[in-house]
Amino acid sequence: MDRAGELRAQILELVAEYFGEAFPATAFVPGVTPVPVAGRVFDQTELQSLTDSALDFWLTAGRFAEQFEREFARFIGVRCATLVNSGSSANLLALSALTSPRIGERHLKSGDEIITVAAGFPTTVNPIIQNGLVPVFVDIQLPTYDIDPSQLELALSDKTRGIMLAHTLGNPFDLDAVVAFAQKYDLWLIEDCCDAVGSTYRDQKVGTFGDLATTSFYPAHHITMGEGGCVLTAKPILQTQVDSFRDWGRDCWCEPGKANTCGTRFSGQHGSLPYGYDHKYTYAHIGYNMKATDMQAAIGVAQLKKLPVFIEARKRNFQTLKAGLADVQEFFGLPEATPHSDPSWFGFPLLVRPEAPFTRNEFVQFLEDRKIATRLLFGGNLTRQPAYKDVQYRAIGPLPNSDLVMNQLLWIGVYPGLTQPMLDYMLESIHDAAKTLRAHASPATTKS
Repeated sequence: MDRAGELRAQILELVAEYFGEAFPATAFVPGVTPVPVAGRVFDQTELQSLTDSALDFWLTAGRFAEQFEREFARFIGVRCATLVNSGSSANLLALSALTSPRIGERHLKSGDEIITVAAGFPTTVNPIIQNGLVPVFVDIQLPTYDIDPSQLELALSDKTRGIMLAHTLGNPFDLDAVVAFAQKYDLWLIEDCCDAVGSTYRDQKVGTFGDLATTSFYPAHHITMGEGGCVLTAKPILQTQVDSFRDWGRDCWCEPGKANTCGTRFSGQHGSLPYGYDHKYTYAHIGYNMKATDMQAAIGVAQLKKLPVFIEARKRNFQTLKAGLADVQEFFGLPEATPHSDPSWFGFPLLVRPEAPFTRNEFVQFLEDRKIATRLLFGGNLTRQPAYKDVQYRAIGPLPNSDLVMNQLLWIGVYPGLTQPMLDYMLESIHDAAKTLRAHASPATTKS
């Protein structure tokens, strides 16, 4: 080992020592220590991997990105993984790839319709609009909070070309019904798995059913890179278009720092450009720069080794909460996994029943006052959000369940950083909330 290698080894040893001093374990104090809905779970290995990458000073995608893409694709069970800078970017790139004429006659065109749900996160829907397509909103089912498959035929028109859906809070949607519908009408299917890494349906991982799938590596998600995401597919022709849109829209597929992979960098005819125009500066699509850095990927490589343990912790925490809340279903609707699925839960949804003697806002405030963080089901009914006021879309019916979750639903955490004392405190607080808020309710709203 040369001197630089010796110094690198010493630095990484010091980083491990630093972790122990800078991030010591702390005791949980009920009512004082925050109980977040999500967060980073890491140890010295992430800091060492990040530092190892920083010492390379290779600031764009490099060896760690290549390793992560290879290992993550293997984990999910697909052929191709494209690392990007966020889950939202992953959604945009996945749908944009389907607009490329290079995939043939089925490519999406302006005015085509994409079926989705109204109750969810905006960036599952925004790529439809950003690509000049029309979202067709269908309602969700309770208590899975996923698409109501019975509305698919109602949503169909002669303009329908695809389906783009998220597995809500990690709970897989009815893939039997959705895949069969997509195949029947020759539609594209994009699975947004940003909240669902590791979830399975009939013992098969989500992300392997659609033409394309996406994930997010934001700190709230199953693994973190800080920022980051991935587009997954089993079809190399789709990956080629995803890579192009990610990398400025260029036609060239050379890796960073490489040149002339095709062997015809200066000897091709591209459109009406001069013959031999540099392939590295030839553009096939109106693209973006949405690459992740190798430092982000280095964190992901370390996190990926922990992913199976993280997934099991999420499942275990979910079951702890569900079992502990079985006796308060008078006030709360509890979630159910979609039949044939085994979710890697992102959060634990709680529906405050409309007939409960307290409001969702009162319940949320009770928990927040006890330092227990809560979140809503993202955008609620997106058709009611200001951003979509002047957007062209179709909605199938009045979307009553989307309105219900907008008004009554919240979710709390199940992420691996929650300890048993935290879970016990959450259960105790929810029971206290039901008792206290009921006692303070007006006689007109208190159930007999």
